[in-house]
Amino acid sequence: MTDSPLVVRARTLVVDLEGTTSAAGFILGDLYDYARPRLLPWLREHPDDSDVRVARAQAIQEAGLPSDAGDEEIVAALHELMATDVKSTPLKTLQGQIWAEGFRRDEISSHFFDDVVPQLRAWHAEGVKIAVFSSGSVTSQRPWFEHSPSGDLTALVMAYFDTVNAGPKKEVASYERIAAELGRNPADLVFFTDHPDEIAAATAVGWQVVAFSRPGEPWFGADFGDAPVVSSFAEVEVQLP
Repeated sequence: MTDSPLVVRARTLVVDLEGTTSAAGFILGDLYDYARPRLLPWLREHPDDSDVRVARAQAIQEAGLPSDAGDEEIVAALHELMATDVKSTPLKTLQGQIWAEGFRRDEISSHFFDDVVPQLRAWHAEGVKIAVFSSGSVTSQRPWFEHSPSGDLTALVMAYFDTVNAGPKKEVASYERIAAELGRNPADLVFFTDHPDEIAAATAVGWQVVAFSRPGEPWFGADFGDAPVVSSFAEVEVQLP
């Protein structure tokens, strides 16, 4: 861990959510518990939604189910993915829709570590652009920031990326796509994440990285190689180059 603030010079900050800005236990606990019993009704109530149709077909393919599999079979497969926290795109799509509806109804709210929001606000005020790259779908990312305990934070975020519009978080090509979409040289980007494989993928493209090792989170104490490691946003100072 750093004893003094880690200075990072970047024009755009891209943040991971689970384990970095927010507690994994909240997402895998509260939000998963909210979505789990609603998956089957959601499939039944939205048969004509194009995203639901695509997610259903993707789930059938991922699980190796017959093409005419019923909703119950699909949901059983999705529940198994949830139990093992597999980063499945169709699961994330459906969860994102369900969570977005829950946020809209004020039945759920998001979670941020206490050190996150003040720093995001300060960096945004100083001209640093902020984006999100999470395995959770963009459908859920926007309301996550809109319905935070600190109020609507969407004004702080310029772009949202997930495994659909960017690609898997452990693949180098995903970080190339994000850099291209943001119109930035990789060296002008910094990625905050708690996952060693994501650190490696972003670094391979030329991004700057900061590894988060938060006590109690899944990747606490992991080997992040040569990446600088911190436990709080307050330990980092992001400056424009």
